[in-house]
Amino acid sequence: MAQLLRLGKLGSFDFNSRFYADDDLIVGAADPFQLFRILVEVVRGGGYGPATPEGRSDVAFMLDQCHNIERKIPGQIRSVLYVQEMTARALLVDTDTLRAAQEDGDVLLANEIFMDAFYTDVRADLAQWREERGLPANPMRAYLESGYQERIEADRVGGTQAGWN
Repeated sequence: MAQLLRLGKLGSFDFNSRFYADDDLIVGAADPFQLFRILVEVVRGGGYGPATPEGRSDVAFMLDQCHNIERKIPGQIRSVLYVQEMTARALLVDTDTLRAAQEDGDVLLANEIFMDAFYTDVRADLAQWREERGLPANPMRAYLESGYQERIEADRVGGTQAGWN
């Protein structure tokens, strides 16, 4: 992915967590640090933000998931929230100071800069960001309180289950 970004060839990126042979986990649930590292590379490679003067546009982020245990819509919401959180944390990496530490061979300082961004709790800032845009501060709570899940489940009672046969 980092190489494709460097070459300006990456147009989209599918997020999933494939720890059980398929894409059935909430993104970042099993390894949030992996998701953070991926998003650091997306940001570093220019795959996040407005188009560059060279004309490169944003990378499209897509979720590639099939929730088998948890309900699908809440699973998708949770995945989006994790991607938002790790993107916000990736944007907190002090890249200038990190680059200087790397050039000086100061591994401990480089690690500290990286880990400080990873451990920063950005949830309150994201909640405020959502509210400023007229969105629910807590999308999961808003969904659960909406009653939508109960309505769609009630509509399916007595129906025929879809399948491959």
